Amino acid sequence: MTRILHLSDLHFGFHRAALVEPLLRRINTAQADLVVVTGDLTHRARPAQYRQAADFLRRIGPDWIAVPGNHDLPLFNLPGRIFRPYAGYRAAICRELAPMRRIGAVQVLGVNSADPLAIQRGRLPRRMVDGLLARLAQAPVNIVALHHPLQHRPEVDKALARGAEQALARLEGVGAQIVLSGHLHVWAAGAFLDPVAGRGILQIQAGTALCARPGDLRNEFCLLDIQGAELTIERHVAPMDEPGFRPPEYLHFSRASGAWHPLGHSPDQETEPIPTDPGATETAFRTA
Repeated sequence: MTRILHLSDLHFGFHRAALVEPLLRRINTAQADLVVVTGDLTHRARPAQYRQAADFLRRIGPDWIAVPGNHDLPLFNLPGRIFRPYAGYRAAICRELAPMRRIGAVQVLGVNSADPLAIQRGRLPRRMVDGLLARLAQAPVNIVALHHPLQHRPEVDKALARGAEQALARLEGVGAQIVLSGHLHVWAAGAFLDPVAGRGILQIQAGTALCARPGDLRNEFCLLDIQGAELTIERHVAPMDEPGFRPPEYLHFSRASGAWHPLGHSPDQETEPIPTDPGATETAFRTA
């Protein structure tokens, strides 16, 4: 069994400070083989925020990889954004913008979907996807990790990343199995599975792990337990009106038949299930 912990949208500089220690405790007791952080480690890519993010990552016990998000590029320093957009990220987090890890039968491939020429919208140019496809291995499970989702549900008011639809079609064609993303601060797992349309990639869109924006209503992360063709997703949620994380909820998927399909949802607590959507939407600039 391979255990992958997925975090996204930490937003250091506009984060829920009281949740940092509970989050680290959960991470470091989860027995994960790898922690994957899908972008927005900082809120405005300022040096102090990068120092906070780097300190947090240093305190993670398991191996980890991260990819940049749109918030990890300087917003107000226009020369820096144009000429050295990833200088702060490379200095504080990692020089590699598209890292890769292989854990047993699972390969995780990072993708940098941030666009220095856009405030919040991502981009996946063809040459980048070509490079990604060239790195795909003949592994039983290939996981692609990026900040911007490859699909949006109808109620999402943000623009889909440029090239996302083409990238998704090409990944489907070569047999990638799972896509991890963030950006929207809205949890979704398996929402886009459609065997009739040939949509077989399991997309897991994380909520925000630490952002303190009240409209998000909750912070969260998830764990993926991968065992052959079976997957259990363990979702950990900390509502903003509660002091810490609730007991986890579990979702189960299988691709024993050749394509992913859900097996059910089994809350492991007596409280009501956590709703999927946040209670408020924001403008594109405010969520940039």
